[in-house]
Amino acid sequence: MSERKGSDFAGLSVAIITPFADGEVDCKRLRDQVEFQLAAGTTCIVPVGTTGESPTLTHDEHDRVITEVIQCVAGRAKVMAGTGSNSTAEALRLTRRAASEGADATLQVAPYYNKPTQEGFYQHFKAVAEQVDIPVCVYNIPGRTGKEIEVETIQRLSDVAGITMVKEATGKLDQCSAIVGTTDLTVLSGDDSLTLPMMSVGAEGVVSVVGNVVPAPMIELVNAASAGDFAKARELHHRLFALCSKMLGLATNPIPVKTAMQLVGRDSGDLRLPMTPLEPAELDQLRQTLFAFGIQEAAAVS
Repeated sequence: MSERKGSDFAGLSVAIITPFADGEVDCKRLRDQVEFQLAAGTTCIVPVGTTGESPTLTHDEHDRVITEVIQCVAGRAKVMAGTGSNSTAEALRLTRRAASEGADATLQVAPYYNKPTQEGFYQHFKAVAEQVDIPVCVYNIPGRTGKEIEVETIQRLSDVAGITMVKEATGKLDQCSAIVGTTDLTVLSGDDSLTLPMMSVGAEGVVSVVGNVVPAPMIELVNAASAGDFAKARELHHRLFALCSKMLGLATNPIPVKTAMQLVGRDSGDLRLPMTPLEPAELDQLRQTLFAFGIQEAAAVS
């Protein structure tokens, strides 16, 4: 198969957190997070996804975070703005604005709560792709949305101009294999711990949560797999696996990753309700997980 649509987004994309202070978006800390990722060599910054607590943001805050990130990145990496919604009209409004600000692509989560039919999914993503001028990444995460976008629907969507990528977060390697084998879409892993398995069957990178804390080894892993150096990729996978599984298994994202960032001295600000802090026992587990990975600062920061 020839080069895939969306292959220019291969590599490490990081779904960044949204920092809050006194109940408001903290733009200085937001820019600090972006600069940290750029210094590490992250390929693409993804604001206001699940990790960015997008369900808790007002429409104005959502727009503002995307604009701040685009302006801070200033062309030094790509920006894939989280502009999906369970309302097609709202997804279009958010995406048009992000495109007008200079976003390079849009991450479009499957409509949640209202649980469309497969035809509804198809018509929703098709409407967005046909009415905006930036590439669309379809985000399949049934654990959050309540319903899976089936392979057959993604196959249909692959024929829609403008739909170039899938963020695959079903946790199913078979799903990834089927999409890679039957479409020309670029597949990005939506689960840090499945990055290497998915890349072994043709995915081209990851939209990472763990990358908020340790982007460098995630970049090494993706680069090694891309180069076909699977011995090195396996070594990195096993080193990262405990961090990915134990940290992200403690509580709903982004609770543990925001807490981890605070523990290593990169204050991510408050959580916004209904997200609540880790319990003391969970906090201790997280500290031990970070220490075991080799992040010594976590032992000293309370």
